[in-house]
Amino acid sequence: MEFDFLPKLPKSNLDDRTFQELVEECILRIPRYCPEWTNYNPSDPGITLIELFAWLTDQMLLRFNQVPRRNYVTFLELLGIRLQAPTPAQTQQTFYLSATLPEAYTIPAGTEVATIRTESEDAIIFSTDRPLVIAQPSIRHFLTAETADEQPQVLRDRFVGTWTQQPTGEWEGLEIPCFNEQPEPGNCFYVVFDLEQPVEGNVIAISLKGEAATSTGINPEIPPRRWEAWNGLSWEPILLQETDDGTKGFSFSELVRQGGDPLQGADIVLHLPLRWPVTQFLTYQGRWLRCTYIHTQLNQPGYIRSPRFVGLDARSIGGTVEVTQCTTIRNEILGQSDGTPGQTFELQGTGILPRREDEHLLITPPGGLPQIWQEVNDFADSGPEDLHYTIDAITGTVQFGPLLREPTQLSEQTRWRSYSQGLSTEMVSLSNGRSGMLERLDAAAVQSKERQYGAVPPRGATLQMVSYRIGGGRQGNVQSGTLRILKSAVPYVANVINHIPARNGADAESLEEAAIRVPQLLRTRDRAVTPEDFEYLTLQAAGGGIARVLCLPPIRKEQAGRVRLLLVPQTNTDGIEQGEGIDPDGLALTPQLTDRVLTYLDERRLLGVEVLCNQPEYVGVAVQTEVALDPAYNNPRAQQDILVKLQSALYRFLNPLTGGPDRNGWPFGRPVYSSDIVTLLQSVVGVRYLGTVQLFELRYQGQTWTRNLPREPVIDPGPLGLICSWHNSRLRSGHVINLL
Repeated sequence: MEFDFLPKLPKSNLDDRTFQELVEECILRIPRYCPEWTNYNPSDPGITLIELFAWLTDQMLLRFNQVPRRNYVTFLELLGIRLQAPTPAQTQQTFYLSATLPEAYTIPAGTEVATIRTESEDAIIFSTDRPLVIAQPSIRHFLTAETADEQPQVLRDRFVGTWTQQPTGEWEGLEIPCFNEQPEPGNCFYVVFDLEQPVEGNVIAISLKGEAATSTGINPEIPPRRWEAWNGLSWEPILLQETDDGTKGFSFSELVRQGGDPLQGADIVLHLPLRWPVTQFLTYQGRWLRCTYIHTQLNQPGYIRSPRFVGLDARSIGGTVEVTQCTTIRNEILGQSDGTPGQTFELQGTGILPRREDEHLLITPPGGLPQIWQEVNDFADSGPEDLHYTIDAITGTVQFGPLLREPTQLSEQTRWRSYSQGLSTEMVSLSNGRSGMLERLDAAAVQSKERQYGAVPPRGATLQMVSYRIGGGRQGNVQSGTLRILKSAVPYVANVINHIPARNGADAESLEEAAIRVPQLLRTRDRAVTPEDFEYLTLQAAGGGIARVLCLPPIRKEQAGRVRLLLVPQTNTDGIEQGEGIDPDGLALTPQLTDRVLTYLDERRLLGVEVLCNQPEYVGVAVQTEVALDPAYNNPRAQQDILVKLQSALYRFLNPLTGGPDRNGWPFGRPVYSSDIVTLLQSVVGVRYLGTVQLFELRYQGQTWTRNLPREPVIDPGPLGLICSWHNSRLRSGHVINLL
């Protein structure tokens, strides 16, 4: 471990003699102690022994000179510095039911799902953070509006006087249009659900019935409509993929093609927000979702007439809940107490996650009732009667309070014994009562020189950890669609899947990282004042979930007192070495991570300071060039290998986590120059020279990259896909490399 980051103050080694100096010193002493020894050549056996012992001494001095570094680590321990535990990745898991249930069904918290186990990789386990309630949605209102406002201003109730609700909850009636007779972009309709049903996070299937002959004039594969739900702050998209719309934009084209009857209905599968509060707009109250007629893309037809419905129903087919990469261990017996202070016990698991309310230590004294003990960070404020303990999250060590004795205790005890033995014969004849008083004074004096920090479990008490969770690490940042295995059977659940990748997983802190963190900790003193303080405390708050952060200064005077933070989340970069880029969605800032940072900073910022968290504006860079190879590599296998190396080099250099000239992440705001790419690609073995290097800017919109180019590239990107270049920005841009 090298402390190159520390200030270089003048200092010397404890012993700076080198191997050669040790050999020369021994040879100089030969004439004095062994004058008959005159052959000093390296071939002499004696010289060989001298060099051997000089080498052993040099190794010993090397270790000896590492004592200051050990002292530095001991200083960190005195400050109470502990290595941070690994941070678990988080995502959202969807559970699909095997059949529609008549009543609300609850999937309990702690339900475990996992990736598929292979010969080379173990399964990665995730657990649900809370119970998932899958209820039965009930539709209250069907409303239409001419414009899709943020908050509806004018609504028309289509159910009144025309439709009736059946005992099954389905609405039926006369044919009604969902848009204007001559549809215009912005027309929308609202479906308002009953407020008593807890359907947050549910996956619902809305069944729509229409007429077979109502052609709408749209392209059924790309219908110009958008499904959204009001999450309390904004309208959130809820249609996961176009294949979930069985009506094909209300045209029922697929159903008719398969010989079905639109009057029997077709389903639209919608994934409701995890936070879907009851809201009142105008005189209508409930949980709101809407469908809006949007502007069509270029050369795509729109609705020539409004779709019409004769029936509407909704049912729950599953639900989505947050999951965390962890495994729960319950009712682990640690052992029995021997009654001594400061005793330690080892948990079977390591990498322990922060404890929840129901995760604690249970101690049962012999013949007594079980006691719940409280975990603390340290014993500084613990008294001898406080039921406290500590847990080292890295090693899983459980420790109880120590007994500290003052250095003067031994001398005090010796003095009292000398005083007792030196009493005169008159004192020997004193009554037993006075002697007993002297013994009590002796015991009180000794006891006043020691202090117990935290209670000690009585001898023979049984120690049991009720539950705790282990997990965390970068390996938890799994891709979407990989969590498909239920670790234990759950009734009525047919299958599970994660539709979004897991994010924010980070490995445990190393000793080097902790040593770098301490100077910042001493400078900030856990208070956010300067921009550097906010950047450091943001990294601390995220617990490894944030890779980089930048605190921006206020641009205008009216922004004084407002702190803006640009956060780059941590994500998995293992695929770079295989020539794969980072998924841009993995760098999206999640609400959970933002809330964690803001909550942490609220306790440490100055009064009146407002903190805002945003993600940087990511700009992709497309690279296009021709590469000429040395003649020795002019064969298909070598060309393919060099192509993968070139791709990996570009992915590694042009990304916000490991990119840039220093490989610490692409610097915020730094442009990409053609000379950077030339220097990078010419360092690959087998590259002879490069053709013209062209760079093109790419912008990430929705799920696709769009070019913002002065002109089209000469060579089409083809099948090589997108490489993300980072200019303070988002990953995956296109590139083309032609091998000559």
